[in-house]
Amino acid sequence: MSRRLSLAGQLLALQVVIICVVLVGVAAVTVAQSTKRAQDVEGRRALAVAETVANTRAVRDAVARDGITYVRVAAESSRSVSGSGSVVVADADGIVLASADPDELRRPFALGDSTVLQGRSWLGEGRLEGDRAAVAMAPMFGRENGELIGFVAVEREYPSLLDGLAVATPNLLTYLGLASVIGIGGSLLVARRVKRQTLGMEPAEITGLVEHRDAMLHGIREGVVGLDLRGRVTLVNDEAIRLLRIPGDALGRTLEDLGVGGEMREALLAGDVVRDVAVASAGRVVVVNRLPISSHGRAIGSVATLRDRTELLELRRELDLTRHVTDTLRAQAHEFSNRLHTIAGLIELGEADEAVRLVHRISSSRSEFGATVTSVVQDPSIAALLIAKASQAAELGVDLRISPDSSLPLLDGELSADVATVVGNLVDNALDAAAAAPRRWVEVELGLVDGDVDVVVRDSGPGVPAGMEREVFRRGVSTKDGPGSGERGIGLSLVHLVCTRRGGEVTASSAGGSAFTARLPADAVPAGS
Repeated sequence: MSRRLSLAGQLLALQVVIICVVLVGVAAVTVAQSTKRAQDVEGRRALAVAETVANTRAVRDAVARDGITYVRVAAESSRSVSGSGSVVVADADGIVLASADPDELRRPFALGDSTVLQGRSWLGEGRLEGDRAAVAMAPMFGRENGELIGFVAVEREYPSLLDGLAVATPNLLTYLGLASVIGIGGSLLVARRVKRQTLGMEPAEITGLVEHRDAMLHGIREGVVGLDLRGRVTLVNDEAIRLLRIPGDALGRTLEDLGVGGEMREALLAGDVVRDVAVASAGRVVVVNRLPISSHGRAIGSVATLRDRTELLELRRELDLTRHVTDTLRAQAHEFSNRLHTIAGLIELGEADEAVRLVHRISSSRSEFGATVTSVVQDPSIAALLIAKASQAAELGVDLRISPDSSLPLLDGELSADVATVVGNLVDNALDAAAAAPRRWVEVELGLVDGDVDVVVRDSGPGVPAGMEREVFRRGVSTKDGPGSGERGIGLSLVHLVCTRRGGEVTASSAGGSAFTARLPADAVPAGS
């Protein structure tokens, strides 16, 4: 197997080919210019010889008195001295009087386009023994009356292509030497600079590295997006295209041009490091990690990874509903145990009538709250959740009440599950906040307004700190301190993800406590469903 040339060798070979092509072009131009100059010189020489002979006094006198012998001797002498191919002297009728070719004597000379019989010198081209030649004709006038008595025609052969090449060879060799030195030196310098910029790798190694990177980039299950300092996409794999729902020709375009949502753009264009931030994008829940990158101490952009967590959200919601049921059952079991102990104690003390009255009060209280809930909440799942939460609130000593303005009809299964998730987490968060307040109450308001399910949960707690109205919905962010705070910050994040996944929103405010307002479009189809 033949060994491939190095980068320097390839550049040198390319330079040699370029030099050869340039030299061939230079040679062709040089030979053409040399030939043209030689033709011009031969034409001027032929015209000079013709005019010299035509203006010679002795030649004119000999033609005027028919001195043919002298004319022939003078013509041959001029031909030999000037090195011309032919010197012809003819009379005014174009009959050849003197020529080196005996067959031309006493015959008409072929004038062609010549204007010499009109008394003007003429220069053109002709054939001399089959080769191209310069032809010059000069009129000859009599000394006495100035009439045209004849003309002189001189032919000089043009130099051949080989002659022109021989003349240009010294210059071409000089050009070749200089070009070779410059080309080799330039190739070595360019190769050195290119290798320094490519970290010393040869083209084959760079090609292999790019192919390996592309295979790895498009093979991983996480989405990868690279951005430059102007926010333009420099790197993107198939998974990122799927998660962001952007076209395949995204390279070189900005996120805004590609239609990426504002929340996702904010996460990808953040100036700092972003770790495990859940963002709703294109109907999916995506966890974003972003890291700025630099080269030689200079920032060049950022790279972000995207992980689809929509399926985990579904699992989290189901687990959350299970947790609510478990907590409610535990609270009810604890409550029932305490009340049974109370009833048993009254019976042992012989206070049977008081025990009966206690049972009636408990039954009446629970029936009253249940009737209140079922009268305004027609969805059985959400109504059961609120009734169960009442036991949990009672255990914490918090008054859980339903707003009289509430009115929620029966919802479809998917929407009912999402609303239950939102209500359960907001009520849990409100119970925790109200349990530590002097006045302990939580109010829930539910309604269907303009096609949106509105959930408002208010509590008597300390409220959300100023400036954290948006931060509280980020995973891991909590306003509560103390043991177990590291496990907090999940419920509100889940509420935010459920709302945004359906195309809704959730907001927080503080006015005499906390107020969380969630909006879920009733006719929206959750992403990924």
